[in-house]
Amino acid sequence: MTGHQLQETDDQRAIREGVRAVVTRFGDDYWLDRDEDGEFPFAFHKAMADAGWLGITMPEEYGGAGLGVTEAAIMMHEVASHGGAMAAASTVHVNLFGPHPILVHGTEDQKRRWLPRLIAGEDRCCFGFTEPDAGLNTTAIKTFAEKVPGGYIVRGQKVWTSTGQVANKVMLLTRTTRLEDCRRPTDGITIFYTDLDRSKVEVRRIPKMGRKAVDSNAVFIDGLFVPDEDRIGEEGRGFSYILDSLNPERVLVAVEAIAMGQDALRRATKYARERVVFGRPIGQNQGIQHPLAEKWMYLEAAYLMAMRAAGLYDAGLPCGAEANSAKFLGARAGHDACLQAVLTHGGFGYAKEYHVERLLREVTITRIAPITEQLILCFVAEKVLELPKSY
Repeated sequence: MTGHQLQETDDQRAIREGVRAVVTRFGDDYWLDRDEDGEFPFAFHKAMADAGWLGITMPEEYGGAGLGVTEAAIMMHEVASHGGAMAAASTVHVNLFGPHPILVHGTEDQKRRWLPRLIAGEDRCCFGFTEPDAGLNTTAIKTFAEKVPGGYIVRGQKVWTSTGQVANKVMLLTRTTRLEDCRRPTDGITIFYTDLDRSKVEVRRIPKMGRKAVDSNAVFIDGLFVPDEDRIGEEGRGFSYILDSLNPERVLVAVEAIAMGQDALRRATKYARERVVFGRPIGQNQGIQHPLAEKWMYLEAAYLMAMRAAGLYDAGLPCGAEANSAKFLGARAGHDACLQAVLTHGGFGYAKEYHVERLLREVTITRIAPITEQLILCFVAEKVLELPKSY
């Protein structure tokens, strides 16, 4: 039902087939169970680690494959295509570009200490970036790392920290200089990668709409000691370090949303072919056909934008407009296709046994995170169309 795979090289097709061989071992029942019990998909995470997929973007000398965003996007598209949706994607997604600041700005010692363990699945890392009062305005974070002999003492709050219940490591964005004392708002922010010491960090699960198996949390840090050797790069330069991984993340979220939409579309078209009402399959009716055909077009177009953004990134070219647009278009197309799949199934679309209601719940987050549709529109208006800044 999809045509874009014809453009892939032999190596890229091999990646897709290799990932599919692992992912398809975990069927709809596995993911429905995780949606019910909320247990982290440990077996899936281990299978992906054992097959070597957690290191696809990491250098070979640390146990990775040294490949680009294009290959990571192909991988994550496949991961999210087979019923696992965001639960499957989020289990491995953070490994691909989350460690990027370590790779670009870490010391050789830090890379050797940290990256092989992440790639092998021995360490699981959560990300303490977002804060309750800061949201997308990252420069307004208040979590503070106070310098002490040999390291820092950290106090503050984070929210929407994924995998905090099962992580043993945390990548932490803090202020080391208070906002009012900085020349520019982006100054004075520092990144650490350190042990998640639960005697100093409370991790409180947030019940939420979808992706139950991959926990999201409110995090309260009170007196966490972080040694100097766990600081990434220079003190006060952390804001610029996180910018490196924003565009890849947007591409990956885009292809994950598209994959969920395509998965839902496959289920809807199968149902429309088989479901007979008034003596004919409902898929014979244009009222059913046309919306599904339209969703296919939007999903294919969004995928092309995502792969264009990935290609630009891998070529070292500017890709902000394309990566942001891919995230916007992919999330919209994925969400619209999942909704149409529920409607195509009629009453059964509301039943868990058909899985499309779960896909709709899972895909919704891609329209909200990691950046809202409104800020993407502002970015394109300002940076591409050269309109005056509105905020």
